[in-house]
Amino acid sequence: QWQFVESGGGLVQPGGSLRLSCEASGFRLDLHAIGWFRQAPGKEREGISCISMSGGITDYADSVKGRFAISRDSARNTVYLQMNSLQPEDTGHYYCAADGTPFCPVLPRVNSWGNGSLVTVSS
Repeated sequence: QWQFVESGGGLVQPGGSLRLSCEASGFRLDLHAIGWFRQAPGKEREGISCISMSGGITDYADSVKGRFAISRDSARNTVYLQMNSLQPEDTGHYYCAADGTPFCPVLPRVNSWGNGSLVTVSS
């Protein structure tokens, strides 16, 4: 149902930064709250951040709060995730998603995933 393209991942040393981008085609991101999820090797996918339709409200998992920042650019139909102070435990595939509601997506309600962007934090 949803069509997302994530980009910006790569290999970074601990303490480094990356900026992920989430683009959508076929629908307007500014009509939905958008969440970022990640899946570490051997672990289940988890929600780590969300941004409201207007961009005025953001939410973060405790594991990333203070280090990650979500933002959006309606003109670009893009949502971003700035990741700072990256640590090895941040390694994994990162996905953006919506769940068909105007609000922050809930993992069980997400019906469609993009390919994700791989983030590897290693020395």
